Amino acid sequence: MENKLWNIDTTHSGIHFSVRHMVFAKVRGRFTDWSGAIHLDADHPARSSVEVEIQAHSIDTGVADRDGHLRSPDFLDVERFPTLRFRSRRVEEAGTRYRITGDLTIRGVTREVVLEAEYAGQAKDPWGNRRAAFTATASLDRKDFGLRWNQVLEAGGVLVGDRIEIELEVQAVQAAAAQAA
Repeated sequence: MENKLWNIDTTHSGIHFSVRHMVFAKVRGRFTDWSGAIHLDADHPARSSVEVEIQAHSIDTGVADRDGHLRSPDFLDVERFPTLRFRSRRVEEAGTRYRITGDLTIRGVTREVVLEAEYAGQAKDPWGNRRAAFTATASLDRKDFGLRWNQVLEAGGVLVGDRIEIELEVQAVQAAAAQAA
């Protein structure tokens, strides 16, 4: 099977994150405006690749004031850095699981990130489109990307944890030209 293009269906997919707040709780959020594509070679997964672009302004934690702060220069600085990007460099297969190593760029800083991914399978939808589904997780240190703002708490500790847990649920639709091939 040749390398086929799959467009990520963002209406049936999600980029979610969580971070510790005041040591004992988690704040969860998502990005609502993003796009991406997967070049999938099922016979030779190492030839596969993934690219995703996220509009930083679309961060959504469900609290307008917090989202405004996350868009500010203290965090994502969306005026200067309107997009976050991920571009894979390597895909390694382990059964139905994959390690996708790539470059993640946040605030103009690019670091290597590893996504632990699982292939959930393929099916034809009711409209005749071929779909594939994946889940993936990653953990990163926000300070590696220049996200250093914090506040020391009176009782000790800090307001915002350093580790950000990322969770992806992805449905991708095989591109029409690839389906006809």
